[in-house]
Amino acid sequence: MRHDRSEMVDTSRGDVPASPAEEPRGCLFALSQPPLMIFLGVIGSLLLMAALHDLFML
Repeated sequence: MRHDRSEMVDTSRGDVPASPAEEPRGCLFALSQPPLMIFLGVIGSLLLMAALHDLFML
């Protein structure tokens, strides 16, 4: 089966957004969200408590 360029899917992003509000948001924006930081804080504290329990109680 032969594939021409005309049959390929266009994956280009097109025009660049004009205003900063329309730019795609990255990882630092995701880390600045309070629910994610609360979740990561809870998971981190559970890991810390488990590590301290292993060090001092076992």
